[in-house]
Amino acid sequence: MRYRELGKTEYKVSELGYGAWGIGGSMWLGGDDRQSLQALRRALELGLNFIDTALAYGDGHSEQLVSEAIRESHDKIYVATKVPPKNNLWPARPGIPISEVFPYDYIIQCTESSLKNLKAETLDLQQLHVWNPEWITRDEWIRAFEDLKRSGKVQAVGVSINDHQPDSALEIIQTGLIDTVQVIYNIFDQTPERNLFPLAAERQIGVIARVPLDEGGLSGKIDEHTEFEPTDFRARYFKGDRRKQVAERVAAIERDLGIQRHAMPEVALRFCLSHPAVTTVIPGMRSRANVEFNCSIPGKGPLPQKVIAILRKHAWDRNFYPG
Repeated sequence: MRYRELGKTEYKVSELGYGAWGIGGSMWLGGDDRQSLQALRRALELGLNFIDTALAYGDGHSEQLVSEAIRESHDKIYVATKVPPKNNLWPARPGIPISEVFPYDYIIQCTESSLKNLKAETLDLQQLHVWNPEWITRDEWIRAFEDLKRSGKVQAVGVSINDHQPDSALEIIQTGLIDTVQVIYNIFDQTPERNLFPLAAERQIGVIARVPLDEGGLSGKIDEHTEFEPTDFRARYFKGDRRKQVAERVAAIERDLGIQRHAMPEVALRFCLSHPAVTTVIPGMRSRANVEFNCSIPGKGPLPQKVIAILRKHAWDRNFYPG
């Protein structure tokens, strides 16, 4: 495992982090708590020391599993969590005031709930789970973050940027009031490279890259015949002919690189880690086998520039999240 500094914090976090949405038990099928704990524990054994969870993942169940796993570790494990929008709307909608999404008392209350779930006295990183640049001058989030850090209940703060909207966080980065941003970044969505990454690097903001495998699309395991249970989030994400579209795009990458399908996840993860602005990448991992494969990636280093140049041509402007 290799480690990078998380922005201006003193954290040295593993390049491969653990995305803990899937282990929350809602919206994703195919795992159970026993399997999830095995995966988490194995990740920690392999040197992973950064876990990203959220209060909304299984109504706190993900946080509780994370707590159970990390209390057995003798090493420092950094845990990031998130305050869910009070109106339960992902992403944040334009025109809705922050008073309906992140009122001051609500941010404090959610932080207390996460501390209880994690059995912790302080949170390494607290994030707002959505962001709207219209809120930039409102004091609800500013006061809440400042008070939580002053009280010692939170050490660092950040925002999770709305799906495929990296530029919506440019203003909040410039305030100097946050430590990290979490953003979608993968072979298909390379837009953070234009404006977000240069500014984050300039202002020493930690970058947490999420959805590196495009919810499985870049795993090389999805084709037009793949079936998902109706309650599985991916049934909506890959609805209609989207599976066929993704399979064709992945096949084109494989042809251009001259690789087999099983090599696609490695290429996808190394692509994210090849950018120096990225601190850590957080794929979801619900099995021991996936953990062992993914945790081997950082040691392989960045992709050759000639490979990155080929992958630049495979950026894909689309958004599957609206459903």
